[in-house]
Amino acid sequence: MFVISTAALKRNTAILRSIKEATGCRVVLALKGFSCWKSFKYFADDLDGCCASGLWEAQLARDHFGKHLITYSPAYDDVDITALCEFSHHLDFNSLSQWYRFRDRVMEHPRFVRGELVCGLRINPEFSTGETALYDPCVAGSRLGIIAEQLVGADLRGLSGLHFHTLCEQNSDALEKTLNVVDEKFGYLLHDPQFKYLNMGGGHWITKTFYDRERLIHLVRNTQEKYQVEVWLEPGEAVAIHTGVLRATVMDVFDSGGHHMAILNISATGHMPDVLEMPYRPDVFLVDSEQSDSAPCVVFREEIYHAAGEPERSIEAAVHTSNPRFTYRLGGPTCLAGDIFGDYSFHRELTIGDTLVFDDMAHYTMVKTTTFNGVKHPSIALQHENGDLEILREFGYADFRDRLS
Repeated sequence: MFVISTAALKRNTAILRSIKEATGCRVVLALKGFSCWKSFKYFADDLDGCCASGLWEAQLARDHFGKHLITYSPAYDDVDITALCEFSHHLDFNSLSQWYRFRDRVMEHPRFVRGELVCGLRINPEFSTGETALYDPCVAGSRLGIIAEQLVGADLRGLSGLHFHTLCEQNSDALEKTLNVVDEKFGYLLHDPQFKYLNMGGGHWITKTFYDRERLIHLVRNTQEKYQVEVWLEPGEAVAIHTGVLRATVMDVFDSGGHHMAILNISATGHMPDVLEMPYRPDVFLVDSEQSDSAPCVVFREEIYHAAGEPERSIEAAVHTSNPRFTYRLGGPTCLAGDIFGDYSFHRELTIGDTLVFDDMAHYTMVKTTTFNGVKHPSIALQHENGDLEILREFGYADFRDRLS
């Protein structure tokens, strides 16, 4: 079961609201990171709207958030443009060829004429600050954004904004370095009165305890004053980080090739694919009856949690120490050989029926889940501020069947 804390969501968006109030910038929810729409009503007042990665996300924002909508996609088709011109407020394009293809249609639309719809270009400063190529839009040969040399002498009639998104789980120092490059390569455009807004994208870890929010405030203010533009931020992870968990059950334990295996009723590839793609190692807790000081970000009444640790030693070696740790390789129930969460050490042996809690599972999890192998999909629930649990959605065979029909 995915469990999302409304209190934690509100805690995060209150921080984002404080950034808005300190700078006058605009902050929107990136639906690609978190789109559990039944939770929107608990924090929508703190944000200015949503950014969507295509028509379906845009429709979700229109129907369930109801505020400002930014849409950006690597490519649009005729159906997308026809629909998005009716309700999107910012429509950002990934290439000049896309803009030229649809420019006349967009500029003739009554909403564009009235100023209710504005358009921009995504730029690629070709400056990488991340370490994982899969998540780096500035790698050589990137398909995301227009590089500076392509804009020299280009016909930019009808455009009023620039948009970059280069960060991934980073502090404000990475933004500062990126802004210096953006100024060097694209500053002449931002100084042109034609350009009214700059979208700095997402990837900002604003709600992390270590994030330097004072530097972010300085950067936003400086950018606004320097170029006389409106600044937009579109965090997704910062909205939902440390707000949800995924609860799993141990289905089987056995030995294989010198490893102690535990098969869970959830899947890495099906329910948290970033574990394999990023890759990253989620924190795991064992629900137990013994006292512990540790706990995940969402806790249930009367439950005690023990944090799992890094692999330390085999069970055979551990039983001869004063602090035994029992190491298991946690895996999912699919036929994919690599459906593995990782190796974790516990304070006791795992048994069938044990509950494990994977922490920080609200962002980039539910938006990526699949029904691969027909594995049962976890239900989705909200935990309210009084601790009560509200089941939002339970999945059954029909969800698997109808998706493929």
